[in-house]
Amino acid sequence: MGLPTVAIVGRPNVGKSSLLNALAGERISIVEPTAGVTRDRVSTFLSRDDRYFELVDTGGYGIVDSDQLSDHIERQIFQAIGSATLVIFMVDIRDGLTPLDEKIAQLLRKYNLDVIGVANKADSAKMFPAAGEFVRLGFGEFLCISAENNLNKAVLLDRIFARLADREDTGAPPEPVMKIAMVGKRNAGKSSMVNAIAGAERVIVSEIPGTTRDAVDVRIEKDGKTLVVIDTAGVRKKGKMADNIEFYSNVRVARSIQRADVVWFLIDATVPLSQVDKKLARQIAEEHKSCILVVNKWDLAKDVAATSDYEEYLTARLPVLKYAPIAFTTAAAGKNVQAVLDLSAELFKQATTRIGTGRLNKAFEVIRDERTGAKRGGTTWPRVYYATQIATNPITILMFVNNPKLFDENYMRYVTNRLGALLPIGEVPIRLFARSHRNEASKRKSRAARR
Repeated sequence: MGLPTVAIVGRPNVGKSSLLNALAGERISIVEPTAGVTRDRVSTFLSRDDRYFELVDTGGYGIVDSDQLSDHIERQIFQAIGSATLVIFMVDIRDGLTPLDEKIAQLLRKYNLDVIGVANKADSAKMFPAAGEFVRLGFGEFLCISAENNLNKAVLLDRIFARLADREDTGAPPEPVMKIAMVGKRNAGKSSMVNAIAGAERVIVSEIPGTTRDAVDVRIEKDGKTLVVIDTAGVRKKGKMADNIEFYSNVRVARSIQRADVVWFLIDATVPLSQVDKKLARQIAEEHKSCILVVNKWDLAKDVAATSDYEEYLTARLPVLKYAPIAFTTAAAGKNVQAVLDLSAELFKQATTRIGTGRLNKAFEVIRDERTGAKRGGTTWPRVYYATQIATNPITILMFVNNPKLFDENYMRYVTNRLGALLPIGEVPIRLFARSHRNEASKRKSRAARR
């Protein structure tokens, strides 16, 4: 028996996303006054006394979507209902009972689901009597809440756990072994890639750019291990952002890159690289993230003679991600997707490698003996006396040197490249820090004197 699932269902703009964020205690779903912001199923896990359930936010039932995605959104709602153990049926106490509320009630009765009714936007006790009319929907009295003000949040959680009390305790959901973020400009095929990995229509796929808005975490079981694949909104120039929704979507892209162990940077092979691609590349590099340049829609790339030509093109245009391996895929057909998953596991292994101190310092001896480049500061060479690894993912190395000022950006880049060639970490970013050897020696003497 799997983890219980609780789905939040209701018509557009009743506050479903606000409720998910309130119950989770963090901003997961985008919340905007505009109806129809949520399209995909957005979920998170909640727990109490070692009992867990998955809470799922859904799109507004009956939305007339501006991008003609109403059928897709409705299909996602039906999938959430079909897998739900319990449904939170949300209405808006200010609007009162509407025909669409009655239609949703009929749908829930058809599925014979366990339902908790909540009347949202009840910001004061004076409004509570208005919830009486919702009894006609057939799910008993509706609990008056305010998701925005956390009113009766604890009461609702009590009711949810009480309804789930007879469920077998499955314990905590397994921790993912790796998080993969899908990023790229609009219509690069990120959602198609997520569905190809999941083997099901987990997120909405459409030819219309900008379909995905939230960052959607999709948990996937592969070979007995749990992965989290993060689908993100397509990125475009700030000047072309249409509204606040796009702004918040871009913020979630940045957060998804930070959360990821490996980033799949999807590139549309049918269009030239743009400034948006270059900006995303810099963002990934600045976060020191392991990355795969995933060239998607390769089957449609008519003007490229060979993969080697395109690899040279990417290396020249995206030099900050020179360390990142390149893969060619067709997400819509699932072509080469498993190979990229295997490559992700290899990158994660490299990024979490612990390099022995002896082996690391031997690599620095090789770099020292090469004496490549001009002398700096007159007759003084940059010199590393000792180095130690202080972190993984990203690989982080602290060097004790003669003079940190001699280790400028160009020399640090050279050292990073040589370390990648000399050690089994050539396809992941390496972060270097230089500290004065004299300062460290002084500190050791001071500690010895105090003892």
